[in-house]
Amino acid sequence: MRELVAAGLAWLAGLALLHRCERLPTAAEYAALAALLLLLGLLRRRHWLLLSACVAVLAFTQGALRADLRMRPELHPAWEARDLVLSGRVDSLPIAITGQGGVPGWRFEFAVESVGPTGAALPPEVPRRLMLLAYDAPPITAGERWRFTTRLKRAHGLANPGGFDAELWLFELGLRASGTVRPGGSERLQAAPWWEIDAARQRLRTAIRAHVADPGMAGVLAALSLGDQNAITHADWALFRDTAVAHLLSVSGTHVAMFAWLAAAVIGPLWRRSRRLCLRLPAPLAARWIGVAAALGYALFSGWGVPAQRTVWMLAAVAGLRTLGLRWPWPLVLLGAAVVVTAVDPWALMQPGFWLSFGAVGLLMAAGGERAAGWREHLQAALRTQAIATVGLAPLSLICFAQLSVVGLLANLVAIPLISFVITPLALLGGLFAPLWALAALAMQGLMAWLKLLVAWPAAVWWLPAAPLWAQGLALLGAVLVVMRLPWRLRGAGLAMMLPLLWPAVARPPAGEFELLAPDIGQGNAVLVRTAGHALLFDTGPAYSPGADAGERVLLPLLRSLGVQRLDLLMLSHRDGDHVGGAATLMQALPVAELRSSLEPGHALRHAGPPATRCEAGQGWSWDGVRFDVLHPGPAHYAAALRSNDLSCVLRITAASGRRALLAGDLEAGQERLLAQREPDLHADVLLVPHHGSKTSSSAELLAAVRPVTGLVQAGYRSRFGHPAPPVLARYQAAGIAVVASPSCGAWRWQSDAAPLDAVCERDRERRYWRDRGLPVDGLAGPPEPEDRPVVEGLPPF
Repeated sequence: MRELVAAGLAWLAGLALLHRCERLPTAAEYAALAALLLLLGLLRRRHWLLLSACVAVLAFTQGALRADLRMRPELHPAWEARDLVLSGRVDSLPIAITGQGGVPGWRFEFAVESVGPTGAALPPEVPRRLMLLAYDAPPITAGERWRFTTRLKRAHGLANPGGFDAELWLFELGLRASGTVRPGGSERLQAAPWWEIDAARQRLRTAIRAHVADPGMAGVLAALSLGDQNAITHADWALFRDTAVAHLLSVSGTHVAMFAWLAAAVIGPLWRRSRRLCLRLPAPLAARWIGVAAALGYALFSGWGVPAQRTVWMLAAVAGLRTLGLRWPWPLVLLGAAVVVTAVDPWALMQPGFWLSFGAVGLLMAAGGERAAGWREHLQAALRTQAIATVGLAPLSLICFAQLSVVGLLANLVAIPLISFVITPLALLGGLFAPLWALAALAMQGLMAWLKLLVAWPAAVWWLPAAPLWAQGLALLGAVLVVMRLPWRLRGAGLAMMLPLLWPAVARPPAGEFELLAPDIGQGNAVLVRTAGHALLFDTGPAYSPGADAGERVLLPLLRSLGVQRLDLLMLSHRDGDHVGGAATLMQALPVAELRSSLEPGHALRHAGPPATRCEAGQGWSWDGVRFDVLHPGPAHYAAALRSNDLSCVLRITAASGRRALLAGDLEAGQERLLAQREPDLHADVLLVPHHGSKTSSSAELLAAVRPVTGLVQAGYRSRFGHPAPPVLARYQAAGIAVVASPSCGAWRWQSDAAPLDAVCERDRERRYWRDRGLPVDGLAGPPEPEDRPVVEGLPPF
């Protein structure tokens, strides 16, 4: 038994080590691993530790080989943003999306079968599977074969501390590039076969939407019956997350187990009616394995998520052990299921759902409990189960999502029985009798009303900064002690062990110095400036699409991970959407003491809540020994009604040590020259490159006056505007200024008590083998594209 436990843990450890690697092994290193594996295999009988080491090396090596295979072929940068004709199969349920300007479209996975003529001597190598976006396209069905004219880009996402890793998400799905379908470049080649699982799932989803008038309720029912979590609206997801019931809004282990139990309950009595069948196979054994088969079929039909996988493998393990007459303890069964799940999908280990799913089952099994007899005992058992799940999973939820729902216990007390025993069965049976979907939607609307009531309570959700690794491990161990049937003295020690996770120390700049953090937000500007006791945000990035912006997707997770609970000043340089797109979201989610901007008096953001003033040259203040000065625009610029770019607020930040940063918004060349003439000392160590490196800015006069060590470009990967422009980059290079661009750097972090060249790029700090290493700064800009092209920067995390 000890050998089995050690081997299972060694398998998981080997995969965990692989997922911390910056790169995959070379051919020589693979040869060394093979030799080590052979040696350990020969010696494995001598000691159980050698067997564990052999399993760990095997897990690492096979995972690396599969990752290497998944990453090939890569899309060469030369073929990015060029028209390519691709033929293939729609390989997932298309998801309805909305681009900028409200343009409707579809997002779907596409399995490439052939690449059309390109006119090149060497046709491009295109990844086998892609993520495509098609706007203003005809209806697309899973399983169909299409020919698309596309423009592709490598699997590149935003890289920010505490942010969603889109590149990991794409890698886990086996998608090594993404792209858009060109207008008019779609041709359906073949309808989906009748036996296509995804096509059947899509037909059922369409039927749900046809019978349920409320799109939000239709999306929830599709998620519960089909595992289509993308059908749930973003606002509903936020509600489920804040009330800690999001785990119920997918095909969970409970749903799969219930489906298996129903199948076994129906098949068992029918099997007993046949003497011939019973002679071939005993009815209990047949019912057991048919239940496993039913669970497998349902899990596959519902998208094969980690909770469903875990349940299927656990059911199979229990059925197999009973068939063989073996009795394994529950930790070994749970560990075996984890090994099987990660053997099928090595990257499941990096999904929060893996840890939450196995953690919940493990906690409940560890806590144990006596069999309930009456209704009071059942009620007590239900309350105890909820308390165990709430307290035990709280540290894991904080680690994965940096939030804790205070109302989660009350929400789950109602949601678990209602969703598990009423709404989900009705959603499943609705496929046979459609009116049941209306009843399920009605029950779900009642539950939503209860959840909205709870989330409206003060302090219903706690957002906490990221804690160090030692605090996370200590809190997880403490959670196990709290829920187990141990003396209260030990449980109290468990609670004390959780405290460092709940109150982590937040690192801040020393007095007189500041920290400048420029997140990776795509095409736009947003810069966070922190002193010892204050926080200022300069611009808020773009709106990616209706209902999705940089404020929600990037800035809020970043601020919360850093422990920034309020903004002392929000400065919006000017009115352009790529600078103010996330402002409304931020002002709703965080207290903002003051708004300062060049926005016109009637602009909606000036009346969104915090006191609003106009930024004017000559304004200045000091925070914690750090000086802030507004250099532009002046009253005369407002009176002249200049274009919004030329009204950009220009902010200079000066540390006690003398180091400076200059944030210039989208100021253009004419006003740059006047600013250089007007300000006698414009020198700064760091310059936020004006207008993202547009050829209309970064005049020679400005660069000569500022003389920065580093120029920071915030722009989109393969920017459709051509940012940063090659002539501008040449100008910086001629002046001896190092240029850092967010697509190749990720978030850029600099403390004023260090040299600008010692700043940290997120892509360097968190190197992983699946991450795009990016391109040199002079290769980031793509050719300008038509202005009517819908753009979605990054991909959603659901």
